Amino acid sequence: MRAAIGMVELNSIARGIETSDYMVKAAQVELIRSSTVCPGKYLILISGDTGDVKASMAEGVKRGGECVVDTLLLPNVHPQLIPAISMTTQPPALGAVGVLEFYSVASAITAADVAAKAANITLIEVRIGYAIGGKGYVTLTGDVGAVRAAVAAAARDAQLLVGTAVIPRPAQQVFDSLL
Repeated sequence: MRAAIGMVELNSIARGIETSDYMVKAAQVELIRSSTVCPGKYLILISGDTGDVKASMAEGVKRGGECVVDTLLLPNVHPQLIPAISMTTQPPALGAVGVLEFYSVASAITAADVAAKAANITLIEVRIGYAIGGKGYVTLTGDVGAVRAAVAAAARDAQLLVGTAVIPRPAQQVFDSLL
């Protein structure tokens, strides 16, 4: 079975830490991230089988209560998504680069999944919230046609999209700075 990702974002750090504890105790899930994000929010990202992620998120929403500001549940995520969020991806070679920027962490995660499913690209990173004003952005690479297709597919129905870029032949220094 393919993994699901769940996210609960709260406007209280104290409640966020407490909620993350309840969530990982509620079901068999992996805690991908449990940390503060700008501006003063707390983000909990989990993965696992869809049923476990749903159960954990239900507990998170219950325990987070009025402090919950956003949630996301993505079943059957592309296998590249979790490594890109965890910043452990090593792209095979220099290729074109695509960038998608969002006002929302949930929108960036969703767009990365759509992009990876739409074309033969490699997700470099899904950067979420910390030190970027609570925004999220996605970087990806591949041949220029695939990168354009992936960016277009992810942007088509995206919510809270700030902007996109496709760099057909990035300078090696720029590409290296993304790794």
